Amino acid sequence: MHSSDARILRGAAIPSGLAGIAAIAVALLLGGAKGALGAAIGTVVVLVFFSISVVAVSYASRISPQMMFAAAAFSYIAKVLVMLVLVAAFQDVTAWNPAAFAYTVIALTLVWIGAEIRHTVKTKQLYIDEPQRPATPAAEVSADPAAEPERTARTDRDGRTADAAAGTTAEADRST
Repeated sequence: MHSSDARILRGAAIPSGLAGIAAIAVALLLGGAKGALGAAIGTVVVLVFFSISVVAVSYASRISPQMMFAAAAFSYIAKVLVMLVLVAAFQDVTAWNPAAFAYTVIALTLVWIGAEIRHTVKTKQLYIDEPQRPATPAAEVSADPAAEPERTARTDRDGRTADAAAGTTAEADRST
């Protein structure tokens, strides 16, 4: 996993986890133990679903941009299908409060997406690649004196000048 993907995962999972704890507390107050269980299951579902998506897209980005898009699209489709199966399978369940589950899933989904957007906006990321300048090998030095690079002289603090092109040093004229 790329370090930037790990930062996105942490940047979204931590706020979502904290919001999940708050949702469990609110559901406990409003719906009792069944409400807290529904909110806890909703928290786990959201954290697992979105974490799997980030990991899948991160892995696919190593292969190619097209695979990254495919992983994002297929993980989204898979999440929707699995959520439909979960809702259909547990629609008549009485072990937890389905309303607490539903509201928790909706709230944590919004928190996760908002945290990802916030992370993306705050991250300073280069979007323009600087063109690389071709290196000129030393073996391609021409015998033509007109083609030689311009010689530059640098003076150090002891008054010696260093000819950058020739690599020689000489005393600088201190009379002027």
